[in-house]
Amino acid sequence: MDNDKDFEEQEESDDLFEHHKIIVDKGQEFLRIDKFLNDRLPNTTRNKIQQAANSGNIVVNGSVVKPNYKVKPSDEISIVLPYPPREKELQAENIPLDIVYEDDSLLVINKPSNMVVHPGYANFSGTLVNALIYHFQNLPEADGNEGRPGLVHRLDKNTTGLMVIAKTENALSHLAKQFFDRTSDRRYQALVWGDVEEDEGRIEGNIWRSVKDRKIMDVFPEGDVGKTAITNFKVLRRYGYVTLVEYKLDTGRTHQIRVHSKWVGHPLFNDPEYGGNRIIKGTNFSKYKQFVENCFQLLPRQALHAKTLAFTHPNTGKWMEFDSELPDDMQAVIEKWERYTGSRDDL
Repeated sequence: MDNDKDFEEQEESDDLFEHHKIIVDKGQEFLRIDKFLNDRLPNTTRNKIQQAANSGNIVVNGSVVKPNYKVKPSDEISIVLPYPPREKELQAENIPLDIVYEDDSLLVINKPSNMVVHPGYANFSGTLVNALIYHFQNLPEADGNEGRPGLVHRLDKNTTGLMVIAKTENALSHLAKQFFDRTSDRRYQALVWGDVEEDEGRIEGNIWRSVKDRKIMDVFPEGDVGKTAITNFKVLRRYGYVTLVEYKLDTGRTHQIRVHSKWVGHPLFNDPEYGGNRIIKGTNFSKYKQFVENCFQLLPRQALHAKTLAFTHPNTGKWMEFDSELPDDMQAVIEKWERYTGSRDDL
């Protein structure tokens, strides 16, 4: 996407790795693929290309190849690479991290609300990356990665939950490939406005920048505009005016859950960018309006949490599964809705 500075953050965007497809010229002489790609991808080092090959991220004619594979005329090459670190020098900051798991290759953290993931426009400090760089300073793996954490995915500033961060180039390549191929498993929980009709279902609709407001996204269900986006959902609990929903993404587009939920008429509770920060369902009673306002104050952000995360460990090959509790603000609001709807006979 162009002009990324318009966004505070990109939630679960596929912008954290690049995918190249190359058809070899018919007159191409036999040449090692790492040398060939180094010539064709001038902003990528031969070492990174070799690392990608060793991680299984280079495919030729449908098969994984090693760095010494000799390209032939008309070969179809596919390569997935993590984006390189930004040129701007990143500063280490001693910001506490909620670390769920850590080893020599990666760590899993539980991100709080009100934290931007990566320094950028209007957010040059206090970010997750600033905190990670400080944490990585005394680690032996930092030298191999220039002390920079390997981001595989992101969460919005006010979305909470689990994230995995790579410490090494090898881990970054492996995890980037898993996220690109959608072989990892990520599930979210959200409180949305309205009583979702189906117990479970699938939302499909291309996502791209809104033509009215370039700081948010919109759904373009017809035509070639935008990127394919698929969101699966399952109802967990109903409260009449709001519903607790689990989401599983088949794709990872900017603001995907938030924009898809709005599009089907169920914006996330108190989501200011997508219309969830006003009363959408309910009664005209003043007590009800005050109840909702109290909920907004308890949860001053969109009610979205990245609850579970699973992936294959890049070194051991073991399937790793992590689960996190709902944050206190979301849990408090859900409990208030349980008490409120439990006392009403008309729901």
